Amino acid sequence: MTLTVENQADRSRYALLKDGEVVGIAEYELRDDAIVFVHTEVDPEKRERGMASQLVQTALDDVRDRSDLRVVATCPYVRRWLADHPEYQALQHR
Repeated sequence: MTLTVENQADRSRYALLKDGEVVGIAEYELRDDAIVFVHTEVDPEKRERGMASQLVQTALDDVRDRSDLRVVATCPYVRRWLADHPEYQALQHR
């Protein structure tokens, strides 16, 4: 099994692909100087432990490495993930 995450900017989402098939998404909206994560979902029939976390971490790494956007988490999963990973808190305060 191969898991990858790609930014599908034309669809305003990061997609989690398992062997090339989209099995999860982290949807976002761009607003001024922020990327607002609004919804995260992994297909319950294809879900495996840690998939949502990998999706969110890879998306946040991409935001940190490729932009100066601050992160706003309206999605409860992303908000909880950020609370559990203090090393990513700086992304919220740029």
